[in-house]
Amino acid sequence: MKEHHILVIDDDERLRVLLRRFLEESGFRVTDAGSAQEARSILQGMAFDILVVDVMMPGETGIEFLADLRKDDPVPALFLTARSETESRIEGLEAGADDYMSKPFEPRELVLRIQRILQRNVVNEQKTAANDVRFGPFHFDIVSGLLTKAGNRLHITTAEQQLLGSFAEAPNTVLSRDDLSNILDGRMEGRSIDVAVARLRRKLEPNPRHPVYLQTVRNRGWMLRTDIAQPARQV
Repeated sequence: MKEHHILVIDDDERLRVLLRRFLEESGFRVTDAGSAQEARSILQGMAFDILVVDVMMPGETGIEFLADLRKDDPVPALFLTARSETESRIEGLEAGADDYMSKPFEPRELVLRIQRILQRNVVNEQKTAANDVRFGPFHFDIVSGLLTKAGNRLHITTAEQQLLGSFAEAPNTVLSRDDLSNILDGRMEGRSIDVAVARLRRKLEPNPRHPVYLQTVRNRGWMLRTDIAQPARQV
């Protein structure tokens, strides 16, 4: 089981010590910082699963810190604050916080909220991974229809996006013309599927006459091979 790493950011040293002790007893790995500046320095060399951030810190506040961090870092964050006003909560959530707890708080509730955020993050990552199909130098996002090769976007038509999406949702599985027609709700049928496969191959394959990724399975149909890192050398 993964040991999640938490960064606690609070100018109250006594609270940091108590939080570190309780969170470590709850199975987490903990690093702490006494200011936003110190936290920013730590983040330059270390990755965390979640941040626990005090809002009211001298100098740069927790809200200012997280708003700036959110420009390029999506790490989950939970705010701690002595301010319980609704406006303060809204301000914290707008800055990018995933949750908000008012001081004083029950440590067990803090652990439950942290666990909930981490679990939600795992689910989101799984959903993203399920929509993210890679084969060779290609990356295809099923939801957006975006196809890239070595990080560079490739243009494919809407019909090609739909066809590639059909294969990407069932990688390394043979799909017949009838299978594809059913998946596409009849938007392509018969020979039009053959033509679309040929066009797609011209954009995917080093040599469309000897396809590596979008392969023909004799008398059965086609399959998208996602278990091939690089095309085989053609003789």
